[in-house]
Amino acid sequence: MTPLFSDTIVALSTPPGAGALAVVRLSGPSAVDITAAVFSKKSFAAAAGHTLHYGAIREAGGELIDEVVVALYRAPRSFTREDVVEISCHGSDYVVRQVLALLLRHGARLAEAGEFTKRAFLNGALDLAQAEAVADLIAADSALSHRVALNQLRGGFSQELRDLRGRLIKFAALLELELDFGEEDVEFADRTGLAHLLAEVRGVVAGLLRSFELGNVIKNGITAVIAGRPNAGKSTLLNALLREERAIVSAIPGTTRDFIEDEVSIEGLRFRFVDTAGLRDNPADEVEAIGVSRTRQRVRQAALLVYLFDLAELSPAQVHTEIAELTAGLDLPVLAVGNKADLATAEQLAAFEQAFRQAERPGAAPMPLVLLAAGQNQGLEALQAALVAQVRGSALENTASATIVTNVRHARALETAASHLAAVQAGLDTGRGTELLAADLRHALAALGEITGEISSEDLLTSIFTQFCIGK
Repeated sequence: MTPLFSDTIVALSTPPGAGALAVVRLSGPSAVDITAAVFSKKSFAAAAGHTLHYGAIREAGGELIDEVVVALYRAPRSFTREDVVEISCHGSDYVVRQVLALLLRHGARLAEAGEFTKRAFLNGALDLAQAEAVADLIAADSALSHRVALNQLRGGFSQELRDLRGRLIKFAALLELELDFGEEDVEFADRTGLAHLLAEVRGVVAGLLRSFELGNVIKNGITAVIAGRPNAGKSTLLNALLREERAIVSAIPGTTRDFIEDEVSIEGLRFRFVDTAGLRDNPADEVEAIGVSRTRQRVRQAALLVYLFDLAELSPAQVHTEIAELTAGLDLPVLAVGNKADLATAEQLAAFEQAFRQAERPGAAPMPLVLLAAGQNQGLEALQAALVAQVRGSALENTASATIVTNVRHARALETAASHLAAVQAGLDTGRGTELLAADLRHALAALGEITGEISSEDLLTSIFTQFCIGK
């Protein structure tokens, strides 16, 4: 196979900064020769792939830079499908700089951001969706985001798209054939069969688009705003959830004037909790008034509202009224949390729960209610379970095997495909001509092909791979 690239790239593939080890990676046709020129092991240039070699990296004059272990991967059995060398040296900034400078002087070029993965894609080792999954896997910071990225990297999403495109391409080819014989007025593509296929494909695409909302939560986390009256215990609850003193806690109402945000993983889901200024109609001063205004704005941007209230301060009816006012016009999941439950008896708590259910609007779905004592860390397990239940769906239970869309670019391409598939269906329903049907089907196929890179442009590739870290 003729190599696509004539140059050899090099970069530090581990995070910059002092550490026990650092890995310098080379990829390209001269990767082995460049390494052999600076490596003490004379047999390295002729060594087999997938082997490790211990030796020293030396300057041209023989000065020792470091003792290293070198991993050799021969093309095409490597990440990039080129010859790849990975030099494990000591993680000193000085050592890394010296090793990189030496390799550059012997003919390597510094890699651009994402260039190793870009070469893997262009050399056919990965499709574009899989290449993007590499970045997602690196960025994964929860069990679920790791699982979804790994599934995409293994090609689950790509295979589903290839199956869809393959079936549509067969019909598109028949429509194109009809255009070639347009003067003879013949139909090669069975319109009934195409209608059945369209219904099936549109259903799959719609399902993938629905999964994007869940995928976005898995990948980016869910923003949960903690709101309520002053002194309800919002900062105390935030500290309890984070298990650290992140927010200042005081008995003085209005202590929190602006947002305090932090993240925590619960059962593999990443939540970003936002502690906000207390809500009251008559703020004590202008600064608190600004904080209240910002709280209301932050609620409008949230994915989940945790409405915290003092059980001794508000009645069940008041809780429902305040939540309704705060979420007016919003389609926002709400979790009602009654705080300071340690100051009430079991009978009082049971009576509150019963009254809370009776105060709900007729026909409305029951609002989740959790009673706890944030200051004593009581009831946090129930709160965490309720939080997860708010975002956990049947698809989330099957993330090990289900295809879940997490990438905005993929979602937009699917939306484009869905639009053109709908146009094809409308054309079938109205008896539209073959030329228009074929054009819409081509656009739908192109949109699906953009996801995996079967159809791509240099601008698109540049946009994607420059978001990667250098060395990957």
